[in-house]
Amino acid sequence: MDPDINFAEMTEQFDTYLLGRRTFEVTRSHGQATMPGVRTFVFSRTLRQSDYDDVTIVGENWRQVVQSLREEDGKDIWLFGGGSLFRSLAEEGFVDTVEVAIIPTILGGGIPLVADRPRESR
Repeated sequence: MDPDINFAEMTEQFDTYLLGRRTFEVTRSHGQATMPGVRTFVFSRTLRQSDYDDVTIVGENWRQVVQSLREEDGKDIWLFGGGSLFRSLAEEGFVDTVEVAIIPTILGGGIPLVADRPRESR
């Protein structure tokens, strides 16, 4: 963990997390997929809601779900991990702020945050 990042303080500004399936699977394997008082939405075409009672699985209706979340009162929404999910949200104009942190981890591969040249967001 980066000692310069106060994760406890940082997470207090969010009440909703958006995770891609791969990030969810990694965080879940470490027992960190959910936090008390924070809603977690996992974007997946393969996971089934009936298998998870502590998160909301979002599939084909993801645009409507994200738009609805953005219209709600409350704290900020945090997209945690997920290069593919980030690109999809950015292309729809759903990303307001980007803060990139590098947290070293050994990975066999991954999805780039920005692949090729991204389409200009609104």
